[in-house]
Amino acid sequence: MRIPTSTYRLQIRPTWTLQDAADLTDYLVELGIDAVYLSPVLTATTGSDHGYDTVDPTTIDPARGGEEGWQALVSAARAKGLQIVLDIVPNHLGIAVPAESPAWWSVLAQGPDSAYAGWFDIDWNRAPILVPILGDDGLDAVTVEPSPTDPAGHELHYHEHRFPVADGTYADGDSVAEVHARQHYRLAPWQTGDTELNYRRFFAVTTLAGVRQEDPSVREATHARILQMVADGDVDALRVDHPDGLVDPQEYFAWLAEVAPDHWLLAEKILEHGEDLPETWPIAGTTGYDAMTEVNQVFVDPAGEETFTAFQRDVVGDRLDLAEHIRIGKRRAATELLAAELERLVALAPELPAEEVRPTLVELTAHFGVYRSYVPQGVEELQAAADAAVAAAQAGGPEIPAETLAALLIRLADPADELARRFQQYSGAVMAKGVEDTAYYRANRFIALNEVGGNPAAFGMYLADFHEAMARRQERQPQSMTALSTHDTKRGEDVRARLAVLAELRDLATPWLASFIDRSGIADRSLANLIGQTLLGAGPIARERLQAYAEKAMREAATGTTWNNPDTDFEDAVHAAVDLAVDDEDLRDGLERLWTQIEQPGWSNSLGAKLVQLTMPGIPDVYQGTELWDDSLVDPDNRRDIDFAARRRLLEATEAPWVDASGAAKFWVVRHALRLRRERPELFESYAPLLATGTAGHHLLAFDRGGAVTAVTRFPYTLSTDHAGWGDTELPLSGSWRDVLTDVVHTGPTRPAELFQHFPVALLVRA
Repeated sequence: MRIPTSTYRLQIRPTWTLQDAADLTDYLVELGIDAVYLSPVLTATTGSDHGYDTVDPTTIDPARGGEEGWQALVSAARAKGLQIVLDIVPNHLGIAVPAESPAWWSVLAQGPDSAYAGWFDIDWNRAPILVPILGDDGLDAVTVEPSPTDPAGHELHYHEHRFPVADGTYADGDSVAEVHARQHYRLAPWQTGDTELNYRRFFAVTTLAGVRQEDPSVREATHARILQMVADGDVDALRVDHPDGLVDPQEYFAWLAEVAPDHWLLAEKILEHGEDLPETWPIAGTTGYDAMTEVNQVFVDPAGEETFTAFQRDVVGDRLDLAEHIRIGKRRAATELLAAELERLVALAPELPAEEVRPTLVELTAHFGVYRSYVPQGVEELQAAADAAVAAAQAGGPEIPAETLAALLIRLADPADELARRFQQYSGAVMAKGVEDTAYYRANRFIALNEVGGNPAAFGMYLADFHEAMARRQERQPQSMTALSTHDTKRGEDVRARLAVLAELRDLATPWLASFIDRSGIADRSLANLIGQTLLGAGPIARERLQAYAEKAMREAATGTTWNNPDTDFEDAVHAAVDLAVDDEDLRDGLERLWTQIEQPGWSNSLGAKLVQLTMPGIPDVYQGTELWDDSLVDPDNRRDIDFAARRRLLEATEAPWVDASGAAKFWVVRHALRLRRERPELFESYAPLLATGTAGHHLLAFDRGGAVTAVTRFPYTLSTDHAGWGDTELPLSGSWRDVLTDVVHTGPTRPAELFQHFPVALLVRA
């Protein structure tokens, strides 16, 4: 197995195909990249921009370049010496357009007799299959039409949607209602998806149907094209999307390691604070959310916590702590967004009173400290959740029937029990929807920390804690991926870098935030705070992008409007508030003044975070385009087109650029760090902290990776205001070191004022 020294994530889309990726390989090599990391490429739903809704796992998506594009990419990558990392999606298949999914179409047509019936996790005890798609016009708008592919067949059509009519279930003169009643599926109002669905799905997305990878025959069939890529030597590594949705991730990874030996295997696994990746999983590590959290936190000044906590409590009026927000969000997810899944669990315990089982399961998930357990190893996590739920009940929370809880815990700890298996899958979905997609849009004390896999309860990280985390990472997961941005992050890495400055600007930023909240007209003041902080962090970006973000944020928060039931008045008020911040002279003037103060410290944080991520223990991934300043917000904003022509031009630079709005400085740092890792991997095989001395020592983060020394500036704003610069601070170097970013040689203990003359960061090797 050859582990890459770095990866570059590319989003393959119908508008940016595998051929485009092939044409980019020369640029990636010049940038210093060692492996191209692709989003899913198997055939997805027509028009899919992300590719996670595969409809046919046996073919390369023609819209993404097809087999010809795939071979072009493989040939180009091999010619340039690049490895290929492929994102695969075992948990679910896309069913939004049934006619595009041969397996789903067959199941709808033939029900449990279909050869594909075992592919999907369908509750056949509650057949027919629910298809939540009808609007207000209901069955009145459904028609019976001749099949365009079968001269003797027919279909049910609902506007542009098509569904199969089973053989022998239609005769001339039959009404639509009669034909519909004979099918293995039932077209139902779209609102019933969350409450009545009878197949497992991805989170709360009814158009992504769960796949039974626990069945070896299903596993082989749904991985056919991927296994062919492995056999042909076309891929070197596999990134597994959402393994927590599977019945038994460990079994799946053991199989994957067997069929793809000598491949770098990674899991998109969210680790909660203090949680470790299961040691029994035969994989190299995660896709880097845990590393992202560590890097985010170390650039946030803990001194800002008191100000922002008081602001959240006294100005915003939010007196709930993060844990309370999370429990509320998880209860909502468990009982509303995932009500159908909850009822399936309740039905698996007929020996217990349903009216007691239901709230007990909800409270267990609400108090679960991790995404899911892996019984029997995770029994202690179940017990911890039960103890927390009981303690909460004793403190005035929802009642937990003791006998029902005890009976459920016995069953939930049994890996052979279907209730235990489904509860594990359910708890992960509740965590994702209740925390990152609800609580992290409500608990807005400091949104730079509200990130996937983040820990917003902690406000910043001290150097000693960071170094301890890195030493642990080097010891336990030296081949795990690290990341600063992904297609799933709530905001781009440089938006977070700018937001981190607010922890230092606290007494200057909060008055503007208070003014915006007061004048916004948004009934939910916490949402107004979220939007205000977003305006500060994003900087001067297009109004349309801000409005799109505001719409998604308010619907995810679900305090005044939701995706399923939009409140026009509430949403109009939020959109008007965004316009107010952009158009009102006073608010805009204050915003621009803060942007001016944020800008340069934000650049410093960005360069520091990027260099740390590129050189810390693990394998760094660069998300597409982030070698320049990145002002992206949540998806789909972070899938916008990338100007690679502008980036190619920067390859021609021969002198270190100054740090300015062009982003050339970030490109320079990224390129030199990636090239050093690729050309001198032996310099990155260990980890040792380097502790600066002097009054401003805590502003300098430095470590030695075994011959390559990273040194970066922390808290740049207060460095100048509180310390008037570095003063007597020194980095205890021994011997002569060359900064690969500037080619300047430093000998012996070095003052940061000398080290950082050109950039607020340095990457040193022995001279």
